[in-house]
Amino acid sequence: MVVANRLPVDEVSDDQPAARIGGGRRWRPSPGGLVTALHPVLVQHKGTWIGWSGTAGDAPPPFDFDGIQLVPMSLSDEEVQRYYEGQSNSTIWPLYHDAVEPPIFRRRWRDTYREVNRRYAQAAADVASHRATVWVQDYQLQLVPAMLREMRPDLRIGFFLHIPFPPIELFMQQPGRTEVLRGLLGADLVGFQQRLAAQNFVRLARHLLGTPYSGNTLEYEGRSVKAEAFPISIDVGEMQRLADNPLVRQRGEQIRAELGSPKTVILGVDRLDYTKGIEHRLKAFRELLSNGKLSVPETVMVQVATPSRERVEHYQALRVKVEREVGRINGDFGRVGVPAVHYLHQSYSRSELAALYCAADVMMVTPLRDGMNLVAKEYVAARADHGGALVLSEFAGAAGELRQAFLCNPHDLDGVKDALMRAVTVDPAEARRRMGIMQRHLRRHDVAAWASEFLRSLGDLDDD
Repeated sequence: MVVANRLPVDEVSDDQPAARIGGGRRWRPSPGGLVTALHPVLVQHKGTWIGWSGTAGDAPPPFDFDGIQLVPMSLSDEEVQRYYEGQSNSTIWPLYHDAVEPPIFRRRWRDTYREVNRRYAQAAADVASHRATVWVQDYQLQLVPAMLREMRPDLRIGFFLHIPFPPIELFMQQPGRTEVLRGLLGADLVGFQQRLAAQNFVRLARHLLGTPYSGNTLEYEGRSVKAEAFPISIDVGEMQRLADNPLVRQRGEQIRAELGSPKTVILGVDRLDYTKGIEHRLKAFRELLSNGKLSVPETVMVQVATPSRERVEHYQALRVKVEREVGRINGDFGRVGVPAVHYLHQSYSRSELAALYCAADVMMVTPLRDGMNLVAKEYVAARADHGGALVLSEFAGAAGELRQAFLCNPHDLDGVKDALMRAVTVDPAEARRRMGIMQRHLRRHDVAAWASEFLRSLGDLDDD
């Protein structure tokens, strides 16, 4: 059983194709690696996925979809505002991302977060068979493991955090910090993107609760709780198939032509989020244009900024800042019909993203803090020609695996500029060597391997 904030399907309108009916509504599978990785496991074990449909209001009854039982959760408008936009994305998200923006602490948000977590736990307790394995996903549901264990002590419970886990001094700012920590300790296995995050968790349990531990194993309330790193990945095969599709490659060539056939195309693809370092990236590009190291139209930047959490104040302010910086660059360095930066505040299909990856000479992935960042892995997987170069923040989890990227500190503009220029001017043979090494790593460590490793580690606890 998987318990996640969202279901693995998106509700669609009646006139959209490829939709199937379930619970009286129309659905299609959500894009993303998590769904791809867990779908075959759930089908094999006749599993269940509990989550929210993404729309406020009453939830449809449980229904089957592609061999999986889906149990929709309902959230009211107020719960969306307090549990999701409030506690999850205005308190926990900024705090766990090194307080890039100040987290907001409100008691009513915490109260609603607790109430919603309890509903998710109760739904799992009601549906799970005896001694079932339950895998809880991400920061929106950190209280679920302990609540579920209290309701159903027979269950094997895993938890995976997809975002960073902060050091002690940041976590300790959180009101209700002990409740959150105890919530996570309700799991048998707590998974993180990076080894340092797992170490932060173990140290925090020792600091806050005095929990004894040995290595990565904590002894809590008569049980052993393991904390381990499981770096998530992508469906490498799917991205490679997309990039090898003649229509996608043709579209990539068309994109370059539409950009004026520049010598160098620099690409950024991010959710419009203050953790992604979009402003810093744009400023570095502007300074390189200003000092003449790069020029228009020989070099052009494409920045895709997918709309995200648009009702949250931090995100509204970020959009204004980014668009102001894009306007400044284009005003100073663009020409009639030839902007220096093509800024695209919209969502794109998987095939269009693959075409953009194929078109880009340099991919810039420069988050200020990121649990993993799968865009970096997607770009590498899409470059079957072994061309292209990746500029990657040291503070993305992916930097621990993609060591052949041009790594940089996104807070250091001179360092970002240096990494970008090295990527722009790299010898083609050296670029192919770097890309080939990273591709071989990803083929061995795809999203299916990630899911299998976590579930195997959780199952092995039965033998301890």
